[in-house]
Amino acid sequence: MNEEIHKAFEVIKNGGIILYPTETVWGIGCDATNPEAVAKIYALKQREESKSMIVLMNAEKMMYNVFKDIPEVAWQILDLSEKPTTLILDNPRNIAPNLIAPDKTLGIRIIKEPFAFKLLERMKKPLVSTSANISGKPTPMNFKEISQEIIKGVDYVVNLPNEKMTGKPSAIIKLTNDSQVKIIRK
Repeated sequence: MNEEIHKAFEVIKNGGIILYPTETVWGIGCDATNPEAVAKIYALKQREESKSMIVLMNAEKMMYNVFKDIPEVAWQILDLSEKPTTLILDNPRNIAPNLIAPDKTLGIRIIKEPFAFKLLERMKKPLVSTSANISGKPTPMNFKEISQEIIKGVDYVVNLPNEKMTGKPSAIIKLTNDSQVKIIRK
């Protein structure tokens, strides 16, 4: 695994995009602070930039670097969640502008899956995570379902099987700084 982390880190550090396993599904990722790398993912997915993507983080410190104000309920949801959960929070900063949604929000997920967690430790920056499909097509539930267009379009494919994947996207909950909670996907 350490060799794969090193290879993925080198690609990301140089502005590249990777295909990698998460605890939910295979994801396409890059440095979430690099707008050119983010643009490569939008182009590969044929996705409008107004449809933002989520970012993975591995620690509270990283969250506070991106969000000045984090509602207390965010920590409660993260503590109580039994499955991977994405939170959409207001007013991100220190992030590629083309990741921020038109309503000035950003979706984030705290990751515990070993590969992505260790890659984030090495990067010391958030990692983009979007499903490995062309926009509008079904989300691949395993590596075999990922299209050749996606595989050939990334700069590096992480060579790690992930048997612990759920094959299901994360739950999505939107939290606003004025304490409104909205469940987007269960």
